[in-house]
Amino acid sequence: MIAIVAADSNWGIGLKNELLVRIPSDQKFFRETTIGKVVVMGRKTLESFPGKKPLADRINIVLTKNKDYAPEGVVVVHSIEELDEKLKNYNKDDVYLIGGASIYKQLIDKCDTALVTKIDKAYEADTYFPDLDSDENWELVGESEEQTYFDLIYYFRKYVKR
Repeated sequence: MIAIVAADSNWGIGLKNELLVRIPSDQKFFRETTIGKVVVMGRKTLESFPGKKPLADRINIVLTKNKDYAPEGVVVVHSIEELDEKLKNYNKDDVYLIGGASIYKQLIDKCDTALVTKIDKAYEADTYFPDLDSDENWELVGESEEQTYFDLIYYFRKYVKR
């Protein structure tokens, strides 16, 4: 499984169930990377999408404890064991972990790669991605040239589990 996320300089990823910032090239990268693939998320992440609808042209899997949750167009699982069983049907390199914070925290150890759009700015945030820079189990193996969006500086980074 591959984690994909945009995080600020403090590893913040969201505030009040919204992204901290929308960067068109990051959104394009996310779309191009996950199209035709499996995306795994929590309920709040799905509900943050326009119209609370699943992402088009992807298999959307939602992990939630809510047994009554049954939105249209998604596969709902209620435990990590149930998720593991569903994911056996897919190549692990076609499965992307897309959030939110509690899902990243629960499942980051099942990932062997993390694609991080690292934003060189600290925002007010209430949700965070695990700090891979200070985790000895992860290694930064690639970083793009400096990218800019107006006055914002960011980098596309690739981490792999050691």
